[in-house]
Amino acid sequence: MQLRYYTKFFLFYHSHLPKPQITVIIQPLNYKIMQTESQRELTLLEQIEQNPDITQASLATQLGVAVGTVNWHIKRLIEKGYVKVKRAERRKLRYIITPEGIALRARLTVDFIEQSFNLYRRVRQRAQEHLKTISESGYDHVRISGNGEVAEICKLTCLEAGIEVVDDKSAPLLEINGMKIQLKMGEKA
Repeated sequence: MQLRYYTKFFLFYHSHLPKPQITVIIQPLNYKIMQTESQRELTLLEQIEQNPDITQASLATQLGVAVGTVNWHIKRLIEKGYVKVKRAERRKLRYIITPEGIALRARLTVDFIEQSFNLYRRVRQRAQEHLKTISESGYDHVRISGNGEVAEICKLTCLEAGIEVVDDKSAPLLEINGMKIQLKMGEKA
């Protein structure tokens, strides 16, 4: 199988099959990369604003990335005019956020909040659709399998809809796997 990367999709050429086939998988790849970079830049700007004498090593630890990655981000922020750097001591640097950097931090913060609300709305809508199916099937309770923010949103949506969250194995199951919510219903007892 041969893999070629295109800007908007992956193209798989299956030459090993009797009749060669092409499979196309479209994914918003750049969105994920940009989202991660935006989050990193936002965190960097916030940390630099709180402590201008912060080291790249401690920034790397907070972000969970290599020091080289932090260095690359900081160089980009400096090149774009969002951050200035001054030598505080022989081996110590001080980072200063410019007014443009403060404006960028504000934009990134607004974007993050908008993305968070959109995520909340999408998860809540999916949960409501499943809860409607559960109610129409005559159930007034549900089990939730999974952890994290998506599970918490599902629990809140259940409370709002008047559907009790239980541990009963015979109850319909909302199974959370990452961002995916799947409804599994057995036979009603």
